[in-house]
Amino acid sequence: MTTFRPMRRHRQQLADDESLAILSRATSGVLAIIGDGGYPYAVPLSFVYHDNHLYFHSAREGHKIDAVRQDERCSFCVIDRDDVHPAEFTTYFRSVIAFGRIHIVEDDGERMEALRLLGRHYAPCGHELDLQHEIDKGMPRVTLLRMDIEHMTGKQAIELTH
Repeated sequence: MTTFRPMRRHRQQLADDESLAILSRATSGVLAIIGDGGYPYAVPLSFVYHDNHLYFHSAREGHKIDAVRQDERCSFCVIDRDDVHPAEFTTYFRSVIAFGRIHIVEDDGERMEALRLLGRHYAPCGHELDLQHEIDKGMPRVTLLRMDIEHMTGKQAIELTH
């Protein structure tokens, strides 16, 4: 098991429930994995958070899938707030970084549930029949990825802590 270092600026650290709230409402972030030749590969993705997991959909082939098959370690970063304050030469930010391991979801039941979670996250007022039609249409050609979160830190600008 990896030991994760504590956040240096702990006064700016968000409580876990605040970090989870950010993951629950966010719609995009950047997945970082080990890519070709050992170079970091960071790719922006849509996602949904559920029960200490992040789910992503993907094409069946490509750089991301090859990297996931090579090394399951990853991180995922979400920026919740980024307000530029030019007069102060700073930004008022809030973000979360999750660390964990990513896997291709093989179980059809979990694949179906992940697609439902994604559909409901992006179309909360959508009709279940329309969602099921999209899932049935896309299921054969989509890969589902699940990131199991092992560690997470949320951080905000010092100006937001008061």
